[in-house]
Amino acid sequence: MHTVKLKKLDATARLPAYATSGAGCFDLHATMPDADTVAVVISPGQQAAIGTGLAFAVPPMHVMNIYGRSGHALQARVSLANGVGKIDADYRGEVRVLLRNDGPQPFVVRPGDRIAQAEIIESPRWAFTLVPELDATERGSGGFGSTGGGAA
Repeated sequence: MHTVKLKKLDATARLPAYATSGAGCFDLHATMPDADTVAVVISPGQQAAIGTGLAFAVPPMHVMNIYGRSGHALQARVSLANGVGKIDADYRGEVRVLLRNDGPQPFVVRPGDRIAQAEIIESPRWAFTLVPELDATERGSGGFGSTGGGAA
């Protein structure tokens, strides 16, 4: 098991946890911007940055990827506005989750609610080499739908 340092920036922040022994990602929970806020309501078509009250010391050569929760997507059409959030190893501020509501109803976030899931993975550095031509492949430069993945 690996260890990552984190800091509570809000006394009400919940530590990340794996929901089950087989879970591939740990859950991130909501905090509110101030003690007087009991919930954040995200109206249809709107988005909001929800704090976790936590800052992480992601190890060098690693990145923390933040993903939406499948239950939010299925039940309320709520997802991450930026697709996948990225927390770099040199960032030490609060981890916030940008949620977007594409559903027909307001989406309510309360303190302690699970708002996203995350994983910390290796992120090696790559050197880039400019070449006049790339190696040939069977697919070549075929783009969207070129492998037969279109609707049947």
